[in-house]
Order: sequence, then structure tokens, then C-alpha cells
Amino acid sequence: MARPFASSADLGEKAQTLEVLADGVYALTAEGDPNVGAIEGEDFLVCFEALATPVAAAEWLARLRRHTSKPIRYLVLSHYHAVRVLGASAFDADVIVTHEKTRELIAERGEQDWASEYARMPRLFKEPGSIPGLTWPTATFSERFSIDLGGGRGDLVLEYCGRGHTEGDLVAWLPKQRILFAGDLVESQAALYTGDAFHREWSSSTLDHVASFGAETLVGGRGAVARGREGVAAAIAQTRDFLDVMLREVGKAHESGGTLKEAFDSTHAVLEPRYGSWPIFEHCLPFNVSRLWDELDGVERPRIWTAERDREVWERLQS
Repeated sequence: MARPFASSADLGEKAQTLEVLADGVYALTAEGDPNVGAIEGEDFLVCFEALATPVAAAEWLARLRRHTSKPIRYLVLSHYHAVRVLGASAFDADVIVTHEKTRELIAERGEQDWASEYARMPRLFKEPGSIPGLTWPTATFSERFSIDLGGGRGDLVLEYCGRGHTEGDLVAWLPKQRILFAGDLVESQAALYTGDAFHREWSSSTLDHVASFGAETLVGGRGAVARGREGVAAAIAQTRDFLDVMLREVGKAHESGGTLKEAFDSTHAVLEPRYGSWPIFEHCLPFNVSRLWDELDGVERPRIWTAERDREVWERLQS
């Protein structure tokens, strides 16, 4: 029997959990749905990620408002994917910050990504008609962007760790609290999406950079909050292992003159026992293997995903 396309059949609501990670530091997790967060400054808020629609974002903000009424000065977006950015208008933030490459990706492929992700994950797009259009940053940076939180709260440091999940992922680091919001560069007990990735850099230098912060709490893009140095190390190791297995298995098929389908089947067979029960594993793997195959073919930058290309790859690998 053919699998339902991507997450199109995943229509059940996920239980959301708002966690207070430290004084004025919040994370909302939701059983493998995209995580979001917020950090209080002395008299303002920094929000991290925007969800897929303004309606979905407004529900998160209503929960956050039970803890703080401070105005939102900054909205930080870790990368360009639609489920992370299209709810931005609900925040009414003074400043929307991304890495400079994220802005370029929005300009290059934001419309196609919007259509692609809506078809793949319709449940996340709560009242899609509320989206006013593409989200555009008002501030970008190349290496580092620091926000003084004031009131003895220290700094929030936004940093580029290298190419990984996309060309433009950033992390948000609270050195005083030793809390890292890693976006989709790290997943904790959730499968990876690598359809726009740079696998070799991500699995090596980029994750090395993430690990170098020495975080004691880490909020990944999906899945549970990782706590303690051992928990953080385990989340980073899980992410690296997933990438390393893909590189090994797809690489073997590619080097031996095999087919994309053979690469997918062998990669699925090795990853599934450990990761198959984790959120969006079956959804992501065809797109992951397709991108890595392109990379091994010498396609430096990821090809743009369209709704039509999504279906073609899915039918070829998951039917």
C-alpha cells in the first residue's frame, strides 16, 4: 500500500507544553511539531521562530502572555522554511532578524517553499488565509548579532555556525544561562529534515561549532528540550549519527553505480530501527536522500522544492 504523501494524513492535534527554562526564558514544544521560544529582556521580549500562520502564532503568544506582558521588540527566525516564518505578522515585532543568507533564500525560493510545505504539512497551517505574504527580515547579519537584554540579564547572542540544515541557519545563545536555541541544526528525539542541507559540513564543522558553546540546556527545532551537558551532547550526537548514516549509505549506493531508489532503501533499512518511530521520519527521508544524492552528484546548492517536484520524489521513493 502506498504511504500517504508526506504528513498530509497527520491531522491529529499535538499536545503543547510550555516550559520555563530559566527566569524569563520559555520554550513551547509539541510532540515533534516545530518548537518555538521566547526570552525576556528588562522591558521587552525576544521571540524565537514564528510558526506557520499568524493564527497558530497568536495561540502561542496567548500562552506566553500568561507569563509576561512585555512588548515584542525582536523576532528571530532561525532559517527560511515556511513553517518557521509565515506567522511573523502576529508578533508585531519592531525588528525581524535573520541571517543574511536566509533573506536571500526567501527572495529566491520563498514562494515555492510556501506551496511545498503547505502541501506536505497542512495541519500546521492553521487558517492559511491569515498569512499576509512572505516574511521579510528588517535586520540581517553574517557572523554574529548581539542583543543586550538589560537589567542584569546578560546578552542574547545570535550566531552563524556554518551551512547545515540550510545555507542560513542561526542559533540563539544565552551565555549567562547557558541555554541554546539551536533551530533545526539539532533535533532531540525527532528525525532530521535535510532536503535543503549541506550534509558534510553539517555533520562536521557546523555541529562542532554548536557543541563548542557548552550549552547545559538545548532547544532543538523539534522534539524534547535537552537538559544537562549529557543530554545536550546526546542530542547533538543523535543529529550527527543520523547525518553520518545517510552519508555512508547513500554514498555507498552512489559510488557503486546504484540507483536513487536503492540508496533510499538501504538508508531506510539502517535508520529505521533507531529513528523510525520518531516524528516525521517517513515524511522526510525521501527528500533527504534526494538532496544528498544531488550533493554527491556535485549539485552544490539545493534544488528548489516545488509541490510538483515533491510529489515526483515521493512517488519514486515512498510508493
